[in-house]
Amino acid sequence: MNDLRAKLVDVALDWERCYGNAPAVTSVISELDAAMLVGLSPAEYSLAMQGSTAVQRGVDFKHQGKRYQVKACRPSGKKGSFVTRVPKPRNYDWDVLIWILYNPKYEIQEAWQWDMEPFRASLDHLSRLSPSHLRQGKKIA
Repeated sequence: MNDLRAKLVDVALDWERCYGNAPAVTSVISELDAAMLVGLSPAEYSLAMQGSTAVQRGVDFKHQGKRYQVKACRPSGKKGSFVTRVPKPRNYDWDVLIWILYNPKYEIQEAWQWDMEPFRASLDHLSRLSPSHLRQGKKIA
């Protein structure tokens, strides 16, 4: 499974070198990485994702009875490229949010976890989120 992730990253980086920007693979890579961070094995993640779609409302995967929402950011590495905004969840149909910050090679630099209620109480009123907002959660990587 890690070999498959590595192949996807290699293709995305090759695409970026050739065409100037990477294909939209950050979400699928981050969902796999988040699942591994919370303790799923690659085989368990594969089994859990069978029958799911890319447009499921609020939930990217489930583990031990909890619904996980994943957000991730990756700077391109080009001059002036750094993460200043974090995507905000559009709903609260999840139990746990995981935010991952990658480097340009899709290597995890940091990851933070939030339970839904504390997230909602602390950050829902904000129209835009920054990395510093998400870093108020529980660091998991």
